Formats: sequence, structure tokens, C-alpha cells
Amino acid sequence: MNLKTFKEFLIEKLIFLSGVTSIMLVILIFIFLTKEGLSLFKAVSLKDFLLGHYWYPISEPSQFGILPLILGSLFVTMGATIISVPIGVASAVYIAEIAPPRMKEVLKSGIEILAAIPSVVIGFIGMTTLVPFVKNALNLPTGLTAFSGSVMLAFMAMPTVVSIAEDALNAVPKKYKEAAFALGATHWQTIWRVVLRAASSGIVAAIMLGIGRVIGETMAVMMITGNAARIPTSLFQPVRTLTATIAAEMGETVQGSDHYHALFAIGIVLFVITFIINLIADFAVHRKLK
Repeated sequence: MNLKTFKEFLIEKLIFLSGVTSIMLVILIFIFLTKEGLSLFKAVSLKDFLLGHYWYPISEPSQFGILPLILGSLFVTMGATIISVPIGVASAVYIAEIAPPRMKEVLKSGIEILAAIPSVVIGFIGMTTLVPFVKNALNLPTGLTAFSGSVMLAFMAMPTVVSIAEDALNAVPKKYKEAAFALGATHWQTIWRVVLRAASSGIVAAIMLGIGRVIGETMAVMMITGNAARIPTSLFQPVRTLTATIAAEMGETVQGSDHYHALFAIGIVLFVITFIINLIADFAVHRKLK
């Protein structure tokens, strides 16, 4: 075995070891969550946990219904998705197909900078600027609402959506566009009818990964959404998300108590949700173009 062959063999084994290690870590995390979280269901039924309307973990008697938390996460996630997806996909199309080369580099650098901003900084900016504006502009009792959280989380999701969607657009073979131009299609017709359709699987994956980024966010939503564990009826009410509940209460709960196990059970719910989102994204990436 010569040196070059040995290096290739070593690199292959290291890549294989890294992949196996990542899978094992995910499995171990799930086992740990399951071990701690399933203990809750000795005292609370699964139906009451998932569909209960009240989260009062330290009252007598304790109530561990996470439906308000699930709906709070859903409201914030859907609001952020509605804002970030059209802007993100349009930005990706502009960068990939329309922007001049120099402008493209500037925009890509700006997106990378936006992705690097810590969530706590975005939360602080939202508290000092967006929250008072929403309160005054909409004449609300408080600006700490699901809508405020959606707006700020949209800025956090957009770099993911733009980057992955742009990669998908750039991966479309040039012969598709050349064939469209040869048939007399305009630049916009080529983008709309050819490029976007050919890159649809990658764009869907970008959207799903952006949603995964939003639903897993903690600090920004904890600072902006009001942390009210009640069932919301609109985007302009305070809500509390699943992630914010774990972050806010884990440090104060008694280890081994029902409250402690309930927070791990919330972790199981989040794990399952993010697993499903990533599974859909993976399916979209590998879906054959029709």
C-alpha cells in the first residue's frame, strides 16, 4: 500500500467514523430524552399532556397540558414562515439569476453576516425597537406578541432559506435555460417556468430547514413573545413556545419531580417535530425531478 492509497483509506475511515458518531449521538440524545421524559406518564396521561389546556406545573394540583405551548410554537412558526419564505425565495432568485457578479458577492456576504448574528442580539433588538412599534402602531396592550416573534424569527430563517435555495437554483443545468432561450422564452419566463420548477425540490428543502431553524429557536422568542402559557386566538396576543418553556423553567425545577420529567417530555415532542421536518426536507432534496 503506497502513501497515496493509505491517505485515501485513512480519509474514508475518518469520514465513516464521523458519520457513525453523528448518528450515535442523535440516538443517545433520543434515548436520554425518552428515559427522563416517559417517567411523566406514570402520573399524567398522554392525552392530558398533549391536549391539556393549562400549564401550571407548580400549582396544586399540577397541570401539565402543553396544547398552549404547541399552539404558541405553531403561531410563531407559521407567521415567520409566511414572512420569510416569499422574501427568501425572491432574494435567492435575484442573487442567482438577476444580480450582477459584483452585487451577487456583496449580497451573499450580507446574508452570511445576518446568519452570524446571535439570537439573543436579535431578541434584544426586537425588544427595543419592534415591540414598542407594534404596541403603538396596532394600539395593543403589549407589543410582546406572537407577531413580534414571527417578524424577528423571519430574519433568522431567511439566511437559511436564501442560501439553500440559491444553491438549488445554481445547480440547475445551463442547458435547461439555453433550451428555453432557444425556444424564444424571455428571461423571466425562463426563471418562472424552467429554473424554479427544476429547482423546486431544493427550494422546498430550504423552506423546511428554515422552518426547523424557527421552531428550534429559544432566546429570541423567550424575549419577544410575552411568555403567556395560554391558548392564543390571534397573532397579536402573547404566547409561550415549547423551547422557551424548557429554557425558562429547567433551571428552577426539582430534579426527579413531575415538572422535571414534563420538561423532558416537551423535549421529546420537539425532537419528533424537528425529525419530521428534516425528514420532509431530505425527501424533497432527493425527490426525482419530473
